[in-house]
Amino acid sequence: MTGPVTGPRTRAVVTGLGVLAPTGLGADEHWAATAAGRAAIGPIGRFDASTYPVRLAGEIGAFEPTDHLPSRLIPQTDRMTQLALVATEWALADAALTVDEGCDFDFGVVTSASAGGFEFGQRELQKLWTEGPGTVSAYMSFSWFYAVNTGQISIRHKLRGPASALVTDQAGGLDAVGHARRLVRDGTPAVITAGVDSSLCPMGLVSQLPSGQLSERRDPATAYRPFGLDATGGVIGEGGAVLIVEDADAAARRGAPRIYGEIVGYAATFDPPPGSGRECGLGRAAAQALAQADVLPDDIDVVFADAAGVPEADLAEAQALEKLFGPGGVPVTAPKSMTGRLGAGAGALDVATALLAMRAGVVPPTVNVGDPAPGYQLDLVTAARRLPIRTALVLARGRGGFNAAIVLRGGPQPHDDEAARDGDSGTAGTEERSGR
Repeated sequence: MTGPVTGPRTRAVVTGLGVLAPTGLGADEHWAATAAGRAAIGPIGRFDASTYPVRLAGEIGAFEPTDHLPSRLIPQTDRMTQLALVATEWALADAALTVDEGCDFDFGVVTSASAGGFEFGQRELQKLWTEGPGTVSAYMSFSWFYAVNTGQISIRHKLRGPASALVTDQAGGLDAVGHARRLVRDGTPAVITAGVDSSLCPMGLVSQLPSGQLSERRDPATAYRPFGLDATGGVIGEGGAVLIVEDADAAARRGAPRIYGEIVGYAATFDPPPGSGRECGLGRAAAQALAQADVLPDDIDVVFADAAGVPEADLAEAQALEKLFGPGGVPVTAPKSMTGRLGAGAGALDVATALLAMRAGVVPPTVNVGDPAPGYQLDLVTAARRLPIRTALVLARGRGGFNAAIVLRGGPQPHDDEAARDGDSGTAGTEERSGR
């Protein structure tokens, strides 16, 4: 790999995707389920949750780490790291990108995590208090650390470029992608960026219960209803996505097989103190991302919303969108209604899903909402909608007041017959709408 000509006009494009989500292993499987509106929320099966008020989650059911990773890595790593390592392999293969000797400084790694390796930490703490300190794994020193995915990805692929880890709860995935774009514009030819989380263990669940933002409903079809009349909270989930972000010119020179899209704008803000009566910062983040992308609100074809499923948070997001786009001024969707909220994985998966939606020309649905609350003034997409998507806005909010927004511009569209195949196989029953 050769270095890029850097500067403010350096374009950061996405050339590879690696997805592990409750909706599927791999980008194709995930997209087929998402476009078809197949939800993957169900009873928690990773542990006995019968004594907890929250009983549902979005779990990745078919993933066996030994099918994908060397056996020596399994006892060294938490599930979230295993997911991240496999997704990285898939993303690099998708981008047809290899790390050659001598170019190890050309690759950066930026990941996000909301909690770290909770399941690993819980297991070792149990051993500490029941079997004694001599039984605790030496890998406890880093395996439950929030930066572990950045470290393990760098080590596994012998990368020595810039590396960092971000912790901003649900906003982390977007912040990581935004930071990756910044590194590319500063001269790093390629960055592996990710948001992948998994805290589906007793310690992970009890740590989230005090937030009061999780639905306690037992029916998967009614538990998580973002922007719905009867929304009562979100549902936790696991997984996320790894993206390969490259300098566009460097990607062209090496003959990258595809460009999913370009990251053209990113901004982050912080909310004022609760009870201050001041406006939340989400709308400002969105407006700043649009300004950075040099696009107007009318240029945005779809918004992938944070969609907390908490009435106060949904109202704040709806008001921010109405202020920016006008009442019902842009299609809004929340495919995370099919997966649950994936912590730091949510934003990264939404970026991947938005890029796949652009290629297919289909806005995936927000499922199980029933009747959207009329006061929100949203054009909420509740059935897959066929629509040319040139530019998309992705939003995320994290507990503690974090807001992030990313603007994506689509890459070259697939051949018409490929789009037709996608429509035949995964988007039956779609609405037909013209572009805005």
